[in-house]
Amino acid sequence: MDLARVSPVQVVLRKLGRGSRAVAGRLVRAPRKGSVVVIEFSDGMHEYVTTPVKRVLRVAARDVFYIETVNSRYRLEVRDRERALEDASSG
Repeated sequence: MDLARVSPVQVVLRKLGRGSRAVAGRLVRAPRKGSVVVIEFSDGMHEYVTTPVKRVLRVAARDVFYIETVNSRYRLEVRDRERALEDASSG
């Protein structure tokens, strides 16, 4: 089984909707249809995990992704532009 893992990439994940806060940290698992997205906080001890991904859309020529999970929608912005998320699957 091929896990969607990436080199350390700094990202900001923001849940779409009212009153949502941004989650900043290191992307542990790339957005891929059927798996969860995992963001590790800077303390190295805590993680933010989404529900399984249904769909991933990438904004053309930018490192911005819109992710739809089983019960939420997110905007993922890559902050470390040297390492793009080429592993992202749009399913």
